[in-house]
Amino acid sequence: MNLPSSLFPAPLDPQFQPAVLFNRHYVAAVKKTGRAVPLVLGLERENKLVSRYETVVLPEAGEATLRYVERLVKFLLWARGGWKLHVGGPRSIGEHIRHQYSARGPRRFDCAMMTSAYGRPFQVALSTAEKVPAARELQTPAGGHLKGCRIGFDLGASDYKFSAVIDGEAVYTDEVPWDPKSQADPGYHYHHLASALHRAAAYLPRVDAIGGSSAGIIVDNEIRVASLLRAVPKKDFPRASKIFKRIQKEWNVPVVVMNDGDVTALAGALSLGSRGMLGIAMGSSQAAGFMDPSGRILGWLNELAFVPVDYNPAAPADEWSGDRGTGVMYFSQQAVNQLLPAAKIRLPEKMGLPERLKEVQKLMARGDARAAKIYETIGVYLGCAMAQYAEFYAFRQALILGRVTTGKGGDIVIETARKILKKHFPEVAKKIELRVPDEKSRRVGQAVAAASLPALRKNNL
Repeated sequence: MNLPSSLFPAPLDPQFQPAVLFNRHYVAAVKKTGRAVPLVLGLERENKLVSRYETVVLPEAGEATLRYVERLVKFLLWARGGWKLHVGGPRSIGEHIRHQYSARGPRRFDCAMMTSAYGRPFQVALSTAEKVPAARELQTPAGGHLKGCRIGFDLGASDYKFSAVIDGEAVYTDEVPWDPKSQADPGYHYHHLASALHRAAAYLPRVDAIGGSSAGIIVDNEIRVASLLRAVPKKDFPRASKIFKRIQKEWNVPVVVMNDGDVTALAGALSLGSRGMLGIAMGSSQAAGFMDPSGRILGWLNELAFVPVDYNPAAPADEWSGDRGTGVMYFSQQAVNQLLPAAKIRLPEKMGLPERLKEVQKLMARGDARAAKIYETIGVYLGCAMAQYAEFYAFRQALILGRVTTGKGGDIVIETARKILKKHFPEVAKKIELRVPDEKSRRVGQAVAAASLPALRKNNL
């Protein structure tokens, strides 16, 4: 089976191999053989929730088939989440996946993260397509509560933002740099957040509710997995993970904290008055969130930073998972840094990633053609990824925001992505629209949207 090695070269990444092209070509080629058999993947999460995905494969475990299925499992695992993977299809394919996604397999990082997120050992169950459990999704309306005096915060890897909000209007916003990833003491994280809340409260007559947005996996206001707490020792992690519940106890008001990606989708829904929203935030990492066409949050992980978007075997590796070609290396400040050598832009070795991004933004503001090529390349990545995401998410609008999209460079990213969709994926371009918030909302809108998460107590209505 002849499969494409590439679609078209990104300006600074000629070996880029879009996942969407490989996947589409494989499925089309399988159907033409007349030997296609069904493959059903089911991901079981908390409370017996199940997400299903159905496709076709060749019955034998050939190289192309194993590559297709393994990368598909990786995408679904981080997009939807689960502690148990049901593989309904040819047993040889299932056995390969069971080995790959085991405690000693190449994807042991993913297994460990799913175990941490759901509190149960990750496992792969082999069966037939007919025996994979039926889909059962969580359908929870979230956010959009605007009345009252609220505080919203957004915790990122290089800075945190917070807002004081009265009846949906921000009366105060601020943005503070910090370095949580290298801090072992949970007190560092708590004191920064507590200080921000008190500063915001000074601009309100009272505090009725607090809403938060944070990188990582958040379940029941607890941090289950987060790079923000990477340096916290295992023995201290339980104390660090309950920081939001400590805040709720101290302030004695409703507190709701969600993954920053879901709040991005909420911010898009609020600002554009639209449902069927996929939010993508390109900052210190890639955050994503999804609101379905009915305005519901499905309880998926939406950790697109870890999903594969590039099948080039020599693609850059994520320093945390060790996997290659995953979203964080294409849609974050790491993407900008990764492209610096190809753009022939040299910066001091000791300069941090946030500072490197700022330097590229300065060059872009001066019309530097090298910086423009970086943003154009990211735009090619984004256009291809949007076509890929559209095969897994039912969205009409995609809200793109974050530090990487700030300024003239962000305009190039969006415009290039739109051109890629229109030229190479016209059927997708007709169904979805890429949107950006205004410049102010790009940087602080997340915190304002987070403030709308909690419903007020009856005595506050």
